[in-house]
Amino acid sequence: MTTTLPSMPQGVARLDSLGVIRAQGPEAAKFLQGQLTQDFALLGLSEARLAAFCSAKGRMLASFIGLKRGHDEILLLCSRDLLAATLKRLSMFVLRAQVKLSDASDAFAIWGVAGAAVAGLPDTPWSHRACEDGTSWTRLYPSEGMARALCVRPMAEGVEAEAPVGPALDPAVWSWLEVMSGVATLSQPVAEAFVPQMLNYESVGGVNFKKGCYPGQEVVARSQFRGTLKRRAYRVACEVPLAVGQDVFHDSDADQPCGTVAAAAASPAGGWNGIVSMQVSAAQGGRLSAGSADGPELRLLALPYPLLEDI
Repeated sequence: MTTTLPSMPQGVARLDSLGVIRAQGPEAAKFLQGQLTQDFALLGLSEARLAAFCSAKGRMLASFIGLKRGHDEILLLCSRDLLAATLKRLSMFVLRAQVKLSDASDAFAIWGVAGAAVAGLPDTPWSHRACEDGTSWTRLYPSEGMARALCVRPMAEGVEAEAPVGPALDPAVWSWLEVMSGVATLSQPVAEAFVPQMLNYESVGGVNFKKGCYPGQEVVARSQFRGTLKRRAYRVACEVPLAVGQDVFHDSDADQPCGTVAAAAASPAGGWNGIVSMQVSAAQGGRLSAGSADGPELRLLALPYPLLEDI
């Protein structure tokens, strides 16, 4: 059985699983405003944005944390396994816009920072601080009460960037902290599997319902305002490994899955945790299992943030 951690892990983890798309030019914000679920036209230097890039059917192709390094430069942090396809698709829409999109993953180093090293940043998730040396800090949602942030530093050619001050943290532990925060980063196995609300993005600052058009907007808005949203994201615990993209079953239907594992990581205390997007009705009671109807049992955990029912 999963045991309780004697203390929460703290420190600094290098995140090579994340890549960077750079949007540069006088119309960088205007271009992203027309493509992503969040408002980039009003993005200031003291803010970051959680956002999704959707298909015309409203399905998430990628998710980003967007931050502004200057008035004509915005960085989009996303899962590396989606970066190439996402960059190619976004580039199709540039046309005559005064913006250049590029893979800038080799130009920046990214760290996840948990615990005391986050001190001094604003408490509000998605707040952003740019430093004179080019370093960017973005406050994330906490995990199990632990303060967290992303640190992004530019790298000179052939010179490794200096890590933030703090003890080394295993990237696998950071992945677990990400899962326990309840905010899933989309990765390749579940690309096009979810409308943003199926990962609770409207409740964690990932969707702006007042901004202008973007691909899939009608579907996203209809899901929110017509009461058609049947799936939400939930945290779960399991005694055996979970995999992103794995089906989840409810004991009321042995043949049809009720959900999908959107994120998963091993717990430092033993066992596994995951974020599962599944039918709301399946969370009301009954046995949940991973992989098959008779697979290992999943135990629901409370979400660490409230779900917004009315935007």
